[in-house]
Amino acid sequence: MPVSRKVLTWAVVTAVMAVLVVFVGPYIIGPESIEGSKNVLTMARTIPLPVDGPESLDWDPRGEGPYVGVTDGRILKWRGEDLGWVQFAYSSPHRENCSRHKVEPACGRPLGLSFEKKSGDLYFCDGYLGIMKVGPKGGLAEKVVDEAEGQKVMFANQMDIDEEEDAIYFNDSSDTYHFGDVFFAFLCGEKTGRAIRYDKKTKEAKVIMDRLHFPNGLALSKDGSFVLSCEVPTQLVHRYWAKGPKAGTRDIFAKLPGYADNIRRTETGDFWVALHSKKTPFSRLSMIHPWVGKFFIKTLKMELLLFLFEGGKPHAVAVKLSGKTGEIMEILEDSEGKNMKFISEVQERDGRLWFGSVFLPSVWVLDRQ
Repeated sequence: MPVSRKVLTWAVVTAVMAVLVVFVGPYIIGPESIEGSKNVLTMARTIPLPVDGPESLDWDPRGEGPYVGVTDGRILKWRGEDLGWVQFAYSSPHRENCSRHKVEPACGRPLGLSFEKKSGDLYFCDGYLGIMKVGPKGGLAEKVVDEAEGQKVMFANQMDIDEEEDAIYFNDSSDTYHFGDVFFAFLCGEKTGRAIRYDKKTKEAKVIMDRLHFPNGLALSKDGSFVLSCEVPTQLVHRYWAKGPKAGTRDIFAKLPGYADNIRRTETGDFWVALHSKKTPFSRLSMIHPWVGKFFIKTLKMELLLFLFEGGKPHAVAVKLSGKTGEIMEILEDSEGKNMKFISEVQERDGRLWFGSVFLPSVWVLDRQ
């Protein structure tokens, strides 16, 4: 059967790109520089894990931890240098084929973690199972909610708890893809993501923002008046007003210099955002023209796709936003990825910054005092 000119053209384009990536990749596809950033993440201390992917971190009401959700569906607790990491909880009872290096849907995949202070319960998003909860003693988690307004939650990603209102806010990143298809979800151009409010008393899950383009991180303001949701492809942080004269409306809170993963509030009410990547020529092209992203998803291996998205140079970027204005207050980097890369979350605690990673078996700690 004859090969069409279009198919042949794209085959040549793909072959040329592969050659360029191998020989001159970082020079032509490298990430953009960010003005005013501080290259200080190279000084962070590394705490290794026995499992990949501590995507999110949190501490219990007693101040113990951090607790992290990892690739094999478990939640681990840090017990200090002497005891190291110990198992605390797990998403699914199906543990037979769970891998420390590869996500298995039956095992679940814990993502955003949030402790409820008044009960000591740990709530978390599972990228396959929905919103889960486990008590202070750990063990097997139970499902809290897995649908909203009659539609199944496919990709619960990050969450926050309003303890005064007894409500949970969380992102559902896609109505089609689970965590294992994360690249498909934000490169294919679909806008099916939702931000959802779950009332723990009435058991009602209400969509508060829809038609979002892969919403990733989510955080509640210090006074509970608004909720932030970070869109990956657009680099926009959307704000939904939960209380006050603007209640029920939404606007744009901030524009980021890259592609967000999780967002966390500080004690002062500001926010830290972990960027999975700065902008690169490949990511710009794929985000502006979704058909380009779809083509590369079909033709390139995931490793090469990730390499291109990162600009041939995995790195780490953390952005601090003002909780009042949304303006960028500070940008920290490991621009060469020598110490940190693929970061997914930043938590500020007791004069330190703690960092998680969606891929690597590492947590990092940076002293700021």
